[in-house]
Amino acid sequence: MEDSAASTQPSSLTAKQRATLCARVAEEHRGWDIVVLDMHGLTPIFDYFVLVTGTSRRQMHTVADEVDRALHELGERRLGIEGYESARWILLDYGDLVVHILDDAARKFYDLEHLWADAPRVEWAQQ
Repeated sequence: MEDSAASTQPSSLTAKQRATLCARVAEEHRGWDIVVLDMHGLTPIFDYFVLVTGTSRRQMHTVADEVDRALHELGERRLGIEGYESARWILLDYGDLVVHILDDAARKFYDLEHLWADAPRVEWAQQ
C-alpha cells in the first residue's frame, strides 16, 4: 500500500460521516463484526475508531486499500499505517479517525471494545 498523496481540498464530511463511510466500505468488502466507536471525551487524540474483523490477509489488505481509496477520493490524507505486511492488525490513521482491521485472533486478544467500553457505539448501517 502506498502513502496517500496530499490533497489540495480536504473532505467536507465530518469525522462521524467518514467513520460510517469506512464501515460501509469495509462491509462491502466482506469485513465483519464492524463497530464504530465515538471516542469524544475519552481521548484528545482522535474522535472515532472503526473496528473491522477480516478473514484472511488478502481480504484485510483489500479492506484497507478500499477504505484508503474511498477517503483519498474525498481528499483525506492518511497520516500513517501500521501492520499492513503482517496483516494481523492493520491500523490506518487519518488524524481524527483511526481504522483498525484485525484478524479474528487479534480482535479477541486485544478486545478493543472492552478496553474502550466507555465509548458509545455509533449506529452506522442506517446512515
